Amino acid sequence: MAPKILVIEDEEGIIHLLNLYLKDAGYEVIVAQDGADGLALHARENPDLVILDIMLPAIDGFEVCRRVRSWSQTPILMLTARSDVDDRINGLDLGADDYLVKPFSPRELVSRVRAILRRVNNIPEETGADTTSNPASGANSALSFPGLLIDLLARRVEVNGTEVALTPTEFDLLALLAQSPDRVFTREMLMNQVWGYDYLGDGHTIDVHISALRKKIEEGPEQRYIKTVWRVGYRFEVRARSAAS
Repeated sequence: MAPKILVIEDEEGIIHLLNLYLKDAGYEVIVAQDGADGLALHARENPDLVILDIMLPAIDGFEVCRRVRSWSQTPILMLTARSDVDDRINGLDLGADDYLVKPFSPRELVSRVRAILRRVNNIPEETGADTTSNPASGANSALSFPGLLIDLLARRVEVNGTEVALTPTEFDLLALLAQSPDRVFTREMLMNQVWGYDYLGDGHTIDVHISALRKKIEEGPEQRYIKTVWRVGYRFEVRARSAAS
């Protein structure tokens, strides 16, 4: 069956464009033109991915994202006519996986959709490609650290024996970092390996996802697993750090 894409958008021209390009790319498309209908369709249809506009009547895209995240980890690609960084950060903080600023190229949108679904389904970018960065491709299907278990095949994470819900992007960032403890990843490296080499985002995107990830897997003020390397990026640390460090 073709992956099902839920488009929550109120502009007729954009709806027509998304329908045309997404169906041509082989996806099934369902459409809601306001936030309330979008939430109802999501609950009923269980889509594989949501394309969500921020500026919606009745219930805006931020609130729709928050409510969807309360019951589902469906990947969310946000659309915004606003170029303000704060709006993009707000969407990512609420659990969106990616964003595009209007006006956008429909081909780029389809490329983003494909990249997100590849990551969620652990599909290599091309046949015969190097799969060392694919979380499920290693010999070990689970990574175990003090207080933290990462099941790569099931895409599950447990903290102190309790499962925590991560967005697809949060999981992919954690899996990539945890598979190479103590290796420093620049923000560009993380964007390239998690989003794909054609990703045009900025470092703020990585920082917001890392911040959300830390809140879910780390207890207390210490960065127990993910350490910031100042002016460079991030690395995964197995050992706990003392408050003095």
